[in-house]
Amino acid sequence: MEQPKIGLALGSGGARGFAHLGVIKVLKDEGIPIHLIAGSSMGALVGSFYATGIEINRLYKLSTAFKRKYFLDFTVPKMGLITGKRVKEFIKIFTHGKNIEELSIPLGVVATDLLTGERVVFKSGPISDAVRASISIPGIFVPVKYRGRLLVDGGVSDRVPVSVAKEMGADIIIAVDVSMVKKNADISSIYDVIMQSIDIMQTEIINIRDVTAADIMLRPSVEQYSSRAFTNIAEIISLGEEETKKHVMQIKKVIENWKG
Repeated sequence: MEQPKIGLALGSGGARGFAHLGVIKVLKDEGIPIHLIAGSSMGALVGSFYATGIEINRLYKLSTAFKRKYFLDFTVPKMGLITGKRVKEFIKIFTHGKNIEELSIPLGVVATDLLTGERVVFKSGPISDAVRASISIPGIFVPVKYRGRLLVDGGVSDRVPVSVAKEMGADIIIAVDVSMVKKNADISSIYDVIMQSIDIMQTEIINIRDVTAADIMLRPSVEQYSSRAFTNIAEIISLGEEETKKHVMQIKKVIENWKG
């Protein structure tokens, strides 16, 4: 009997995106296959590491050792505060310098063309280039110049890339939304101002954009955590696990009822 192709659409959300790891772990533990991944911003980073074949337990260890200061290389602000060279090198090392088309799990990485406003989806080429473009938070990271385009964060145009997973051939889409506005957040730097503004804008976009094409929408309760402070990572991951466990029966039922 033909089995459905299951796609994950992993959304943007800064540090809250570590919840994606919890989602992947529970799906894996429950024997629910992941045939393809579409990711925006932090969703692209997590998705690319998993698609490269890094064991989920190793990713858990790696994420809890993640410190923002290790990957920030500040520059004199012109188009961004951070050059992004360090984080690109970090991505390159952990994805073994691979190209997207070499991955065992097909990956779609979403970025946004700042000149045209178009969504740009990478399905080939160096993983480090694509993910570096996808995480380019406007005003924080210097945009990526790529083939005549000026690329910024995928979350600007497509926060939870359900339609990308569909275009990639998914029959069943499990979407994960981790980008919520932290009410009464502590705003004390330009970084905080930009990140909170983007969170607010993306929340509005998701209210308008049709994400109902997802068969399952997971929303881990991570709104109390800052998208910009890379602390409480273990708690964020466990909230991803918790949310997925709640929906396991529903996911299995959708797979069971699928008719090719």
